[in-house]
Amino acid sequence: MSEGASTPERRAQLQADGALVLLTVLWGTSFLVVKDALAYADPFSFLVLRFGVGALVLSAVVGRRLLSRENLKRGALLSLVLFSGYLFQTLGLAHTSPARSAFITGLCVLFVPLFSLVLFRQVPRLPTLVGVVLSAVGLYFFTRADTAASEALSPGDLLTLLGAVGYALHITLTARVARKEGAGALVAVQLWGVALLSAACLPFVEFRVVVSEALIGAVLFCGIVTSALAISVQTWAQARTSAVRAALIYALEPVFASLFSVSLGYETLGPREWVGGGLIVLGVGVAEVGAAVWDRWRGRALARA
Repeated sequence: MSEGASTPERRAQLQADGALVLLTVLWGTSFLVVKDALAYADPFSFLVLRFGVGALVLSAVVGRRLLSRENLKRGALLSLVLFSGYLFQTLGLAHTSPARSAFITGLCVLFVPLFSLVLFRQVPRLPTLVGVVLSAVGLYFFTRADTAASEALSPGDLLTLLGAVGYALHITLTARVARKEGAGALVAVQLWGVALLSAACLPFVEFRVVVSEALIGAVLFCGIVTSALAISVQTWAQARTSAVRAALIYALEPVFASLFSVSLGYETLGPREWVGGGLIVLGVGVAEVGAAVWDRWRGRALARA
């Protein structure tokens, strides 16, 4: 999807952006589910269970389309970069604070425009870039990323930064290779890939799985809803919008996660967090509204020319 869009393309883009906003709400709810589940399983065992269940369910839906040569090739590539995001973020979190991890992971919103430019020569429009900057600043305030600002970048911070690069590459490549039809088969290959790569890490970590209703519920919810269904919707939507716009919308995820956490009494938000969250929402709004204004202004300028 080019940054400049005709009216039908613009309508499809807005529908895709709306679907991505709903996804961030859904992923925001999963934050508390995953946090509780990790009390019963180590991170990589949970990834194996989560993505394994999602892969089984989605494979049953898509059938033989899963084994098409094109899906296997594209899905294998996407699963590698998606898993790299999970891997480095998980390793980094063991050596840095949750606030710094959240902020550094959110920096993928800055990497996506760079990757889009370098890999595919796609230049985002000015309103989108302004939205990206606003959201990045908002993430800084919202995640309280300067709680240890006096410290130099730790090994955990650097590992987390590699995770952010992995997520940014996945967003950028998904927008490039996703097809408008048949997203489920491409996603099924990715889910199998992440599950298998996570299983390959198990010999190198402390294995821990305590079977419980909470763990089973989390595996089913995250596997079916926030993996199989959500990543399928993500792939469908990214075939209709730009990678930069998608990354910008994904910056809303920590905002929704915190709102759900506050509503359930897990935490409270101070003025700093509200300002940060407001900047993130403003950034998305500037990109969405500004894009429409930009297209209208550009159309009139071309008409006068």
